[in-house]
Amino acid sequence: MKIAVLIPCYNEEQTIGDVIEAFRKQLPNADIYVFDNNSKDKTSEVARKHGAIVRQEFQQGKGHVVRSMFRNIDADCYVMVDGDNTYPAEFVHDLIAPIQEGRANMVIGDRLSNGTYVKENKRKFHNLGNTMVKNCINFLYKKKLSDIMTGYRAFDRLFVKTMPIMSPGFEIETEMTIHALDKRLSIVEVPILYRDRPEGSYSKLNTLADGRKVLYKIFTLFKEYKPMLFFTAWSMLFLVLGLIVGIPVIVEYFNTQFITRVPSAILAVGLVVLSVLSFGCGAILDTVASNQRKQYELELNRIQAETKPKPVQGMTRTGGSK
Repeated sequence: MKIAVLIPCYNEEQTIGDVIEAFRKQLPNADIYVFDNNSKDKTSEVARKHGAIVRQEFQQGKGHVVRSMFRNIDADCYVMVDGDNTYPAEFVHDLIAPIQEGRANMVIGDRLSNGTYVKENKRKFHNLGNTMVKNCINFLYKKKLSDIMTGYRAFDRLFVKTMPIMSPGFEIETEMTIHALDKRLSIVEVPILYRDRPEGSYSKLNTLADGRKVLYKIFTLFKEYKPMLFFTAWSMLFLVLGLIVGIPVIVEYFNTQFITRVPSAILAVGLVVLSVLSFGCGAILDTVASNQRKQYELELNRIQAETKPKPVQGMTRTGGSK
């Protein structure tokens, strides 16, 4: 299989050389691409010096980089890894094995189940953020994934060429995972070790700002991928609030045949109307989402048919020639 190692980078001059050499040692026949996202240091120069293929992405954000990677690179198996030297290259064989065997569309390098991320990571609230995102997605999709936001993954060609990337920044990992779950693509998790950044290297993540973006991305993808559940939850909320406000009005009417709480009655009716409208929106959008899933399945079938090796045309003669 043709393997491409994809390394998104922003100011990774200190570590990118070691990452390239480590992956070249493990995958000597792979093409190693470094996508420089407007680095202010010598990331591109160091990457070229170590023999990587350097591409530039001028729109700032990891999501933009991944979009360019997936759109412009052709391979049978893709390995995506951060350029900060926190993911050991030795585990790449475990990641690509399910792709090569056809068992997975996406393989996740799981940092959390063996505890190395909790032990090595020194940034506050990152462990809490990972746990919150993981639990939220597992709850929505009834799955038991261990690591949602890892930057060490492998993909097959089908996933890469059919993944609509909308996230501009670090929430891209969450989007890829939710996309795979919603489209029922095969996911395999492989436990890996994690090591903290070397001294002098610093993370580009902003804990609060990027955490807010990830949670907002989950919220929006929940609305897009599961509209019936999303709008039903809002419908139930409006209905409960309407009943809380309206029950005293109803009780008063049955007792006195009069309504003196006119504002409460108007508010209760408005909340119930919002409840009905929310449920109706959910039903309509659920049909739209269902049709989109059907179209996506047809697109997968078309791409698989195009990439499947075609048999050699002609007749096979048996026996000896005369």
